[in-house]
Amino acid sequence: MQYRTFPGTDISASAVGFGVWTVATTWWGITDRAVGLDLLRRALDLGITFYDTADTYSDGGAETILAEAFSDRRDEITIATKFGYDIYNHPPDANQRERPHNWTPEYLRFAVEKSLERLQTDRIDFYQLHNPRMDALSSDDLLAELESLKAAGKIRAYGAALGPAIDPRQADESKHIIENTGMAGVQIIYNLLEQQVGAPIFETARKHGKAVLTRVPHASGLLEGNLNADTTFAPGDHRNWRMTTNEAKRQWLDRGLLKVAKLDFLTEGTGRTISQAAIQYILSEPSIVSVLPNIYDAPQLAELAAAADAPPLTSDELTKIADLLANDFYL
Repeated sequence: MQYRTFPGTDISASAVGFGVWTVATTWWGITDRAVGLDLLRRALDLGITFYDTADTYSDGGAETILAEAFSDRRDEITIATKFGYDIYNHPPDANQRERPHNWTPEYLRFAVEKSLERLQTDRIDFYQLHNPRMDALSSDDLLAELESLKAAGKIRAYGAALGPAIDPRQADESKHIIENTGMAGVQIIYNLLEQQVGAPIFETARKHGKAVLTRVPHASGLLEGNLNADTTFAPGDHRNWRMTTNEAKRQWLDRGLLKVAKLDFLTEGTGRTISQAAIQYILSEPSIVSVLPNIYDAPQLAELAAAADAPPLTSDELTKIADLLANDFYL
């Protein structure tokens, strides 16, 4: 495993992190909490030290599972969690629609204490606004309260996780975070196939010394090498929202598979799988501190944990990828 540091801090993160939502919700097929606990513990044994969660995942369950998994190993891990959705006054939506946000300083103080309680810890290493819009990112009162929590030692650094889905506005939001706030970093969706947000901000992040975290590095499974045109997902699987109509399925799954087929040069004779190559591609960007794949079984976990030590992409490979991206994979 490799480790990177949030610029301007002493907060360390494994280059490959663990997105806790896969083991604490049912959206990725894991329904047994014991399986989730086992995966979390295996991950740390494999060198994964960075765990990204949120208070809204299973209404706190994705924080309590971390506390249970690492009750005697807290100092070995770096915890990132999120706040902003009012989970206490608004029940979850069966269709996974967003709940109302509450960005008042009073709610922030309440939310951080509840997260600390569930995590059974005295500090949160990286505390993130969860899917904010520009009004929250520009709130002087909210940012001042985050600074107060940092001064009090309840959080070590703070930032924002942008989403929930990719939206072009997030490039402007990321730029605002990097250039105009005291946030240590921003979390975005970014991968070999989806670059609408990441590509415009990396140079700015490097210039201002801010961290970038990336989630969905395998484009919801397309870059894992195990999907085909006939793939279906179980009811409740988070990926079903991408295929609500035949046209949506064609645009995401069918067209995505055609693009992936053009990336064979990343695996043939290189000593890496397509899943590992997808992570190595992201890690080739210096501003990225950690990649957060969706982890849901032990063999896949072992493959992903080894990705940081797989052969780095060569300059020729990166040039080929840039050409494919510039030409929509020649489709």
